[in-house]
Amino acid sequence: MVHLDIQENRIDDVVLLLQSLPEFVNPPSAADILGRIGEVPHLVLTAYLDGQLCGCKVGYEREGMFYSWLGGVLPAFRQAGVAAVLADRQEAWAAQQGYRTIWMKTRNRFPAMLLMAVRRGFRITSVLPEEEIAEHRIVLEKSI
Repeated sequence: MVHLDIQENRIDDVVLLLQSLPEFVNPPSAADILGRIGEVPHLVLTAYLDGQLCGCKVGYEREGMFYSWLGGVLPAFRQAGVAAVLADRQEAWAAQQGYRTIWMKTRNRFPAMLLMAVRRGFRITSVLPEEEIAEHRIVLEKSI
């Protein structure tokens, strides 16, 4: 039986994971992440499947709501349910902190992320156009 362990506040592991994701061309550094989450309420999660780093999810308070900023799961672990466990943990934490809404952005070129968000109850609230259609940012919200 596999064991999924979720840890908090391991920024170095987040950076290491993001550097290993094929979707991230220029992943943020630890300083970038710390600069973004700053002193506002935030949650940094990392997932380890049988002890191996396999996923992360980072979010923080923004505009009075909880913003699910970035995350990902290594390709080899994408069918293991890691993303859903991380999302569940993040949403539960945000609700416990009193947030009523969680929001996120994704890009048109990430249809799997968009589908996962819609399946989890997120609704598209706007589209931020870019020069290339694949780069359009899609903003989604969910009541929690």
